[in-house]
Amino acid sequence: MQRLKALTTGSLPTFIDAGSNFASYAIQEDNLIAQLNSTGKRVVFMGDDTWEGLFPGAFSQAFFFPSFNVKDLHTVDNGILEHLYPTMDRDDWDLLIAHFLGVDHCGHKHGPHHPEMAKKLNQMDQMLQTLVEQLENDTLLVVAGDHGMTETGDHGGDSKSEVMAALFLYSPLPLFPRAPLKDPEVVPQVNLVPTLALLLGLPIPFGNIGEVMVDLFSREGDAQPLATALAQASAYHLNAQQVSRFLHAYSLASQDLPPEELQRLQNLFSSASSEYERLLYQLKAEEVREADIQALISQLRLFLRGARTACTETWAQFRLARMIGGTILLASTCLLCLVTSGLASSPDFPFHCLLLRSVAWGLAGALLFAGGLMAGGSMLEPLLLCAGGAATSLVSFMWALKSRARPPMAVFLPGPLPILLLLFLRSAVLFSDSFVLAEARAAPFLLRSLSLFLVAQLHWEGRLLTGWPTAPCLSSPTASVARREGPRALGLLLGLLLCVRLSSLFHRCPEETPVCQSSPWLAPLAAMGGGQAKNLWYGACLGALGVLVLSVRFWLRRCGNLNSPVPPVLFVRWGLPLMALGTAAHWALASGSDEAPPRLQALVSGAVVGLPRAVLGLAAIGLGLLLWQPVTVLVKTGASSSNPIIVPFVGPPASQADLDYVVPQIYRRMQEALRGKLASGGGQTPMALAAYGLGSVYSAAVVTALALLAFPLLLLHTERISLAFLILFLQSFLLLQLLAAAVGTPAESSGPFSVPWLAISAWALTATQTFYSTGHQPVFPAIHWNAAFVGFPQGHGSSPVLPALLVGANTFASHLLFSVGCPLLLLWPFVCEGQGSSKKKKPLASGAEVEGEKEEEPLMEMRLRDAPHHFNAALLQLGLKYLFILGIQVLACVLAASILRRHLMVWKVFAPKFIFEAVGFVVSSIALLLGVALVMWVDRAVGSWFKQLILSQER
Repeated sequence: MQRLKALTTGSLPTFIDAGSNFASYAIQEDNLIAQLNSTGKRVVFMGDDTWEGLFPGAFSQAFFFPSFNVKDLHTVDNGILEHLYPTMDRDDWDLLIAHFLGVDHCGHKHGPHHPEMAKKLNQMDQMLQTLVEQLENDTLLVVAGDHGMTETGDHGGDSKSEVMAALFLYSPLPLFPRAPLKDPEVVPQVNLVPTLALLLGLPIPFGNIGEVMVDLFSREGDAQPLATALAQASAYHLNAQQVSRFLHAYSLASQDLPPEELQRLQNLFSSASSEYERLLYQLKAEEVREADIQALISQLRLFLRGARTACTETWAQFRLARMIGGTILLASTCLLCLVTSGLASSPDFPFHCLLLRSVAWGLAGALLFAGGLMAGGSMLEPLLLCAGGAATSLVSFMWALKSRARPPMAVFLPGPLPILLLLFLRSAVLFSDSFVLAEARAAPFLLRSLSLFLVAQLHWEGRLLTGWPTAPCLSSPTASVARREGPRALGLLLGLLLCVRLSSLFHRCPEETPVCQSSPWLAPLAAMGGGQAKNLWYGACLGALGVLVLSVRFWLRRCGNLNSPVPPVLFVRWGLPLMALGTAAHWALASGSDEAPPRLQALVSGAVVGLPRAVLGLAAIGLGLLLWQPVTVLVKTGASSSNPIIVPFVGPPASQADLDYVVPQIYRRMQEALRGKLASGGGQTPMALAAYGLGSVYSAAVVTALALLAFPLLLLHTERISLAFLILFLQSFLLLQLLAAAVGTPAESSGPFSVPWLAISAWALTATQTFYSTGHQPVFPAIHWNAAFVGFPQGHGSSPVLPALLVGANTFASHLLFSVGCPLLLLWPFVCEGQGSSKKKKPLASGAEVEGEKEEEPLMEMRLRDAPHHFNAALLQLGLKYLFILGIQVLACVLAASILRRHLMVWKVFAPKFIFEAVGFVVSSIALLLGVALVMWVDRAVGSWFKQLILSQER
């Protein structure tokens, strides 16, 4: 859209105009189409329906064709060819615009070197040849491209192949006073606007900053050089008058243009205008020389190019005050997250008092800052006021913290020395464009290094060579298997390193590294054509879907959370396979839609639309059921127990404290009864109640939510990315197991629950690695725009919200999944709590330990309910730590883009990196909030479940 705006208004498109690519709104600026309409010219259009939104009702006759389906190579082109030649033969138009899209769509779908591209180019050649043969002498043919194309068929960046496009002008009558140059001249695209306006006898659009192409203004070749020079000088003078009026109006409305440069340009224009008037006066006496006219043309050209340069530099001007304010605000937020995470484990710390006082000081600081700005005659900037308030409140908080609690220095340090070094390296490399481009290789390297450090830490602590029984999940009484920690940790490490290496095969190279070759596995199966290879790849993708479904079901079954008859469990049993089946069917139809028989085309088209929507609907239903009944526990009742639970209250629990006291006892009694029943060989031991899956009830809900989110996100990617998803899911599981081994046994830890910085850093690194391993890069040309049309191949009408959400979900899928799954870092060590390591001797009722003493069973996630305030504090601390690590990355990108704002690669590397990191931070924050909210919702449901259980037992 922004290129069409530049081609009709002559102004430079802004960065915000890029957002209108999803839905184009009417151009309000003065433009060629509006000038044609105001002078009664007849404009006929055919082709891309984007023009309908840009110029509603502006065409005397229009043939619009849907343009958003980039996989459709022929609808627009064939529709134009159907109407182009008959319209040419008629005499009811003054300007005919035909916007072909086949070459552009072919580049997106197949790339510039595919055989289909050769077919489209041949079609365009034949069209031009036929068109040239039908041109009349008074007709000018203009063939222009609005953008170029990279080696992968994309565009949107500023590489030479993307910003260079052909411009071809032809008329049956001679156009140029001399033979064309051997090397074509390179001109700005906006130069076409004043040129066409003057050739059509129209006023130049008001906001144009382009320069007229004077070679088109000649008189009978070289026979009359003076007349040609005068015509060119007149065109230049009209162009300069229009630009001078624009600069004058713009300077009155805004103070952006530098006054010195503006005065210099105005003086230059005044001098050139005086010279032009003098030459016109001398022309009457036939005393004008061609050299004088050429000198005038040079002077006017200097003015026009100086004006364009001044506007370009001004519209790319940086507001340092806002940049500093934003940096202060972000740095204050990061520091507050760091300090609060270090103090979150102290339940008696006076947070409310300190925070309220800090907020009051912040408001006072913002008011004082606003008063200072008003006293100095400066404008009030909301961002600066927020930054001043944030800095004041943070200083107040730190001062009160120092005077009241005197916390240790560890509160202000994000973890041990290796984590500090990792954060420093990740932040420092963002100041180098070469390292930013190489982050796709740096993130896996750092993750491998951190994994090796984890195992080395186990060795330093003397735990690598000592044996301890462990099990992947202990809800089932038979799930306990004794293993040695050393071989297990080494096996987890080797598997993790292998997954990291395999996931790097699905990489996309930045266009700045031409020696790098992007993975061919990122291309859709439709680009492969037919053949056995395509079928083999499709089979591999189906296998990946099947393994994903079976892995989730296997884990839930081992943990005992797939036995309950509640709706979420039933959906996991039947809904997940249906989602996988719908995804596989959509892939098959989308990759072979061009090969479908004509009689089945309507059915295939309907299925391509309906299947993705059905998968998305199933995912929404599954998430709704999970929120409705999040406790996926199977309860079995039997005979009454002869050993009742002793509680310090009568009747049902009357408070949360009563419930927190009795819940661990109930869970232990369930385990003892179940183990006694199994040890006796059947039904000889009375069992009052048994609950399967209660020890992993929190993590089961999170894993189920991740599985339901994964399939719609997978559907937005190309088919072979399913293999990368499978590898990355396995990698995340191995990482959680390794982190759980490094954290140790929850039963042996004293004090509040806490997730170490090392685990959170590894999780954030895995999210970054997943972003790159699914074919993404932090640059706009690498965005997977095809995701906007999954389920909506004909476009979305005029609303940009839904396509933006689809593209955003595709781009930030890794941020979404890993942020929702972040609570697993806290829950997984409890899920993997080993039976042997967690058993502790429990004295008998008499208080003396004798032979035959009882042993405490592992509580797993129910141990979190032993101290609910510690559980809530641990969730808060986990969220704050994760946000701090992500915030530090955004802060480093902000500083890099600010400090290096005049760097050659600022718009190519640093600014896009900052934008992607900032949007990713927002997505991660929202997803993290949803993940923590899900765990708290499950905790609330578990509390209600236990209340009902106690009431039912009392009856």
